[in-house]
Parts: sequence; C-alpha cells; structure tokens
Amino acid sequence: MPTNTSLQRIHVGVGGWTYEPWRDNFFPKGLPHSRELHYASRQLTAIEVNGTYYSTFKPATFAKWRDETPDGFVFSLKANRFATNRKVLASAGESVQRFVGSGIAQLGDKLGPLVWQFMPTKQFDAADFEAFLALLPRAVEGRPLRHVLDVRHESFLSPEYLPLARRYGCTTVHTDSDKYPAIADAQSDLAYIRLMRSEPDRPTGYAPALLDQWARGARAWLEKGPEKQAFVFLINGAKERAPAAAMELLGRLAI
Repeated sequence: MPTNTSLQRIHVGVGGWTYEPWRDNFFPKGLPHSRELHYASRQLTAIEVNGTYYSTFKPATFAKWRDETPDGFVFSLKANRFATNRKVLASAGESVQRFVGSGIAQLGDKLGPLVWQFMPTKQFDAADFEAFLALLPRAVEGRPLRHVLDVRHESFLSPEYLPLARRYGCTTVHTDSDKYPAIADAQSDLAYIRLMRSEPDRPTGYAPALLDQWARGARAWLEKGPEKQAFVFLINGAKERAPAAAMELLGRLAI
C-alpha cells in the first residue's frame, strides 16, 4: 500500500471487513476468515466499524483488533444506536456512557472518530440536539475523543446547526449520496466523508475522473493547515466495489 506524508493525515477505507462478495474480488482465494482484518488493514488505512452500532463489544475484542492491525491504521466506530435512535436525545446519557465505557480505549492510537448516526427521519431540534451534544465526553481513559455527527434529515441544513456542532467540538459527515443532505464544514479541522455512489458495473466503483476529483479535494483540504485531517470511506452503493475504489483513491493520494 502506498504511503507518504500526506497519507498520515488522510485515512481511506471501507465499512467493516466481513463481507462475502469481497472473498471473490478483494481477499486472496483461500484466505481464512480469521485473517481478513489482518489483510484488509494492510491494503487500506482505516475501517469504519458498523457492528458497534448494533451490538456492544468487549474490551478484549477492541484489544484484538488493535493487535491485528499495523501502526498508523485507524478504526472509526459507529456509536451504539440506543444513543441516537430515540425521540428525546437529551435522555441518551446512560447509552452514551455505556458505549464510550465499553472498552474502546483498548484501541489506543488506533481509535479514530466516533460516529453518531441519526435516523433519516430525525429532525433538527436545536434545544434537544444541544442537550445531546453536551452528553458527549471529551475523552476516555485520558484519550481525547473526536465526535462525528451523521445527520440525515434536510432540516439539519438549518443555519443554526453547524455553529451548534462546532461549539461542542463536533464535525459532520459529508456525503455524495442523493438520499441525504451534503453538509460541508470548512471551519472544522476534521473532514469525514462517506462516498456512497459506487457503481456495480465499474471495477473501481467510481469513474477515474471522480476519483481524481476527490483526491484533489483531499489534498486541498490538507493544504489549509497542518491541523487538518480527513477520513474518506467508500461505503454503501455497490459495496462489492468498495475496496477497489478505496485502493484507487489511496493510489492517487500517494502521487
């Protein structure tokens, strides 16, 4: 996998690592399932973990992931849905603490952003949303946390939303999906991008011109200052093409 100084501040990956179709076009033939994370983490630089959205994992599991992956690799974790899929977000305190205290600190330097994903029907209520943001801890076991908000209702295009998120040190998912609002926060130090339009009939998921465009955008983001970082995940869409698309993007960023 190509590496350079820029790639230390840009992480590119896919969602998860257990997916049957990848055993035909990404993983080497005959690779034991138990070695899939080991392999994927040496082709990509990040993985967004979806399983933590649905289930609670033990500290030993996070420690195992840490030990199976190389230095510089990063896991982005989706926070448990019990914290975000509720009518009154202000009541999520116990669920937030349960997730953060579940052992994620075992990932050490490989702990990336925490993604709080909201239902597409969840509308922006400034007071309740601020109450939720106030529940998000700044650190776990002395390790600073970065929080990413995956908001999916058009009401979050409100001019009140981004300043509120910034006030609590949170960034917002930016996506190219036509299903969800594309919210870009130029004032954040962290860009979190989910590319969701991969096409099944393209071996690389995305057209070369589009991959070039996203690579240029990532480089331009880094040029804004040494504190800028970016996470780009090829996710959803034609998922079977996601690893190839991610590796193509990594190759462009290494040039």
